[in-house]
Amino acid sequence: MPSMEPGEVVVSSIIAIATDYADTLHHMNRILQPATMAKPAAAYAHGIEVSGAESWVFTSGVVPTRADGTVPADLSEQAAVVWANISAILAEAQLSVRDIVSITTYVVENAAEHEKGGDLSTRLAVVMAARDAVLQGHLAASTLVTVPALARSEWRMEIAVVAAR
Repeated sequence: MPSMEPGEVVVSSIIAIATDYADTLHHMNRILQPATMAKPAAAYAHGIEVSGAESWVFTSGVVPTRADGTVPADLSEQAAVVWANISAILAEAQLSVRDIVSITTYVVENAAEHEKGGDLSTRLAVVMAARDAVLQGHLAASTLVTVPALARSEWRMEIAVVAAR
């Protein structure tokens, strides 16, 4: 390694410290699972503490509309499109699904949905399996809500997330 001037050593040290700090910040989202509460009902955390985040992303409700404007009819395909859209939004901010701290999922529950996709528990399992596959073990605070309708009749689900790093 070539010798450095004193000013270069200081700058190099500051860069190394800043890099270590940035790496540490990425891992400062702490899962909150109080021992006084029952374990979560699925793959999520009761809460997430965010400390020292420098970047936050709040999405709108992300819907299952592809870039070409089409919406798949199948619920599992809709879930895949929603998660692809969420991933694209996060990537635009240089974040990933590993930075998600909160998820709110809305799934349509009405008579027409029973005819399309069977019982509610089966449809919810499809949506939760898609979430779990994308998150690959990453836990976030998560709420799953059934609603009678969304803004467009072909949308059977939508998801809003909060991410922090």
